[in-house]
Amino acid sequence: MAFLGLRKWPTPVAKPMWPFIAASGITFFLVSKLQDMGVRSEEFAKDPRNPYGAQIAKEQAHH
Repeated sequence: MAFLGLRKWPTPVAKPMWPFIAASGITFFLVSKLQDMGVRSEEFAKDPRNPYGAQIAKEQAHH
């Protein structure tokens, strides 16, 4: 018997959602890596509008 629409046993949430959670984590990681590669590319590393320009120049000076 349902009381106010609630079931006796809770509806599973995490078990059917695990593929979407895993895919969102992988997507976040890959987009982060692509963004970092784009910011550090030769074309944009010396661009004055790049917010990481000073940091990249400092790292390239040490190499």
